[in-house]
Amino acid sequence: MPAAALRVAAITPFTTIDFPGRLSAVVFVQGCPWRCVYCHNDWMQSRAHAPESSWDEVMKLLSRRKGLLDGVVFSGGEPTVDHALPEAMRTVKSMGFEVGLHTGGSYPDRLAECLPLIDWVGLDVKAVPTDPEAYDRVTGVPGSCAHFLESYRMIREAGVELECRTTAHPAWLPEDRLLALADWLKDEEVDTFALQIYRQPPGSFLARFDRIGADYPGERALTALKGAVKHFTERRG
Repeated sequence: MPAAALRVAAITPFTTIDFPGRLSAVVFVQGCPWRCVYCHNDWMQSRAHAPESSWDEVMKLLSRRKGLLDGVVFSGGEPTVDHALPEAMRTVKSMGFEVGLHTGGSYPDRLAECLPLIDWVGLDVKAVPTDPEAYDRVTGVPGSCAHFLESYRMIREAGVELECRTTAHPAWLPEDRLLALADWLKDEEVDTFALQIYRQPPGSFLARFDRIGADYPGERALTALKGAVKHFTERRG
């Protein structure tokens, strides 16, 4: 499918935080098969929603930013939902940009096609992967943990630079679950992990969850997570 068919929900023209070590733009792709309880971009979930940007706008931006940007991150939604993603990545690579991907691992088959084109992956770990039922409760879709694990294994085998990241709220990831997550990260020898403390999506007037206090996560869980990986980041607010 041609790159021009990519359903572009939004564009961030410049960021220093979405692609570690690179100055980049972010292309948000419309659509996601999961309905995660803490979704920050829930308006991007439906493929029926009319995209607010276009691939043409992406091309105009990148043409202006050659030599100024290092890379382009495809995010969402879930970017691998779109059949045009591989060709969009090829186009970006041909322009001299590195390619980053934010994904939950929903579509392993499509990820496999994209992996040779990808320089870095930010992989969402929605819950403790050793508890498939809890994982699927977070995503709202049965079988999502199995898809995540297949994608995770594929990324590791490909040797692509990887950051695992988890959005956390005590209602869904209490202390004992964070400790179990730390065990999984350690067993898997994950190198880089980011704990992203849940925050209310912008423009949302009704709070979905209780406000998170400064005491979450507790010292024991935080120490375990830090000790499980070489590179740990806590992102809060």
